[in-house]
Amino acid sequence: MNRKTRYWVRRILMLVMVVLVGLAIYQTMGGEGEKETAVEPGKKAPDFQLETLDGEKMKLSDLKGKVVLLNFWASWCEPCRDEMPAIQTVYDKHKDKGFEVVGVNIAETQVAVNAFARQYELKFPIAMDRERKVTEQYGIGPIPSSIFIDREGNIIRKVNGQMNEDQLENYVLKALTG
Repeated sequence: MNRKTRYWVRRILMLVMVVLVGLAIYQTMGGEGEKETAVEPGKKAPDFQLETLDGEKMKLSDLKGKVVLLNFWASWCEPCRDEMPAIQTVYDKHKDKGFEVVGVNIAETQVAVNAFARQYELKFPIAMDRERKVTEQYGIGPIPSSIFIDREGNIIRKVNGQMNEDQLENYVLKALTG
């Protein structure tokens, strides 16, 4: 290649890189704005249908009348693993009072999720969000993330990050009595 051709090839490649970086930044900023407004306290929780780990179809609207904790997680996520025993304990304590937990697994295989559920002795329903549609619908970024929904289907709290048993207990009691 002669000098003039190399000059123009470099300029074109630089322009393509600038456009791609700009596009990536635009999509990231746009996506974040959507995530913040996707779900928030006071709004109706968007309905969805997912298959559970047991192969059953589950709709969020079927749980109306119960206080629901949607917990978005993955087995490779250390804070998710640390949080699961607390969620199971609080679920066991309040399930007879109208409290339901739905663990929404994000894009993992049935084998991995089954092994995780057995290891942590999870008794609440686990919904498989293989295509991340519900995760996107709810604007979930970091995991674990939890959405608390009241008996009428309204979002009352969104928590990004790991919760301990005391926090969970407090949030569930407020939801059950509120």
